[in-house]
Amino acid sequence: MIPRSGILLMLLALASCRTYDLDKRLSDESGLIPADRFARYGREQAAAVAIAREFGRAAHGDSPEALRQQADAAVAYARTMPGVADVSSDPLGYRLTITFKSGWRVAVNPLSDGKRGAETPGLAAAAGAPEKH
Repeated sequence: MIPRSGILLMLLALASCRTYDLDKRLSDESGLIPADRFARYGREQAAAVAIAREFGRAAHGDSPEALRQQADAAVAYARTMPGVADVSSDPLGYRLTITFKSGWRVAVNPLSDGKRGAETPGLAAAAGAPEKH
């Protein structure tokens, strides 16, 4: 009886282990405010959504080198955005930390919703251009 319960406990422990595939869990938007709605909250929010979209768009594999290249592409895009003071990346953690000139700091994960960063609502306001209504 004891060996059977030990095997059963070992199988239960093995079945309860999560995978280390962080990308799917971190980029899942279920239960969150839709990205386009969040982008309409303000200039910095629009810039954060645009950077997250470009971060997701740059994905080309799960190797550490591919994740570094993905993060580097997103950092390069973020540095072109007005109002961004600093960007730091954690490629293996699938996150960028963006600090805006206003002092607001936000962490973004890759956003793979099929849109480019330039298609983000409110981004024209982030660039200083008048928004189209």
